[in-house]
Amino acid sequence: MNFRPCIDIHNGSVKQIVGGSLDEKHSSVRENFVSEHGAAYYASLYRKDRLSGGHIILLNPAGTPGYEADIRQARDALGTYPGGMQIGGGITADNAEEFIKAGASHVIVTSYVFRDGRIDMERLSRLMSEIGREHLVLDLSCRVRGGSYYIVTDRWQKYTEVEVNPDELNALSEYCSEFLVHAVDAEGKKGGADEKLAAILSEFDRCPVTYAGGVGSFEDLRRLDRACRGKLDVTIGSALDIYGGNMSYSGVIEYCRKK
Repeated sequence: MNFRPCIDIHNGSVKQIVGGSLDEKHSSVRENFVSEHGAAYYASLYRKDRLSGGHIILLNPAGTPGYEADIRQARDALGTYPGGMQIGGGITADNAEEFIKAGASHVIVTSYVFRDGRIDMERLSRLMSEIGREHLVLDLSCRVRGGSYYIVTDRWQKYTEVEVNPDELNALSEYCSEFLVHAVDAEGKKGGADEKLAAILSEFDRCPVTYAGGVGSFEDLRRLDRACRGKLDVTIGSALDIYGGNMSYSGVIEYCRKK
């Protein structure tokens, strides 16, 4: 189990929010933490601690003033830790290469390829041809509906008809090098990981999968580790002391490195 750090940016500030609370108008955003530091501060910290493969997420919609402020912060972070972090939010085939050139190791994509309730294979293929499979991460963030997990898009507000299961992961892995999966209903609540989802994800082993959502204590981390049989990487946000939480950042690094 590797620890994958994160930097979430909203309106040009590094934040931790409650998953699923960010609507199109941003009227119902629930913030857990707003940092006094910029994104470059966290990128420098992760670089010092040799933590690679973490993700920067731009939470504002592309084309808005907030998104432009997010981009400025993200560029600072990518310049501070070139090749050390991935970036997602507003990524398309038209701008993906720009982020790679700015220092991102990978781009992370959801809404651009999952739209109108389905997978847009033309867009997915174009992305892969533009930057290569080795630079593409698919974000399969999901919510429960009818007892199954379905990918959600547009800041986690819209359900697709694409179910998260080993067969779907196998098919999609032909087009990307990693998956990032937020358990949206657990995200930002520090109420424990979604162990059922973790167990489903652990049945797939063709490429790395990073789980995000709900880890709020070291006991939660141990339970997640058992549920996924150590096969998943993990990202933790709101619960870390560097983001206002109670979990020791250095302790999480130590736990995961021992594993």
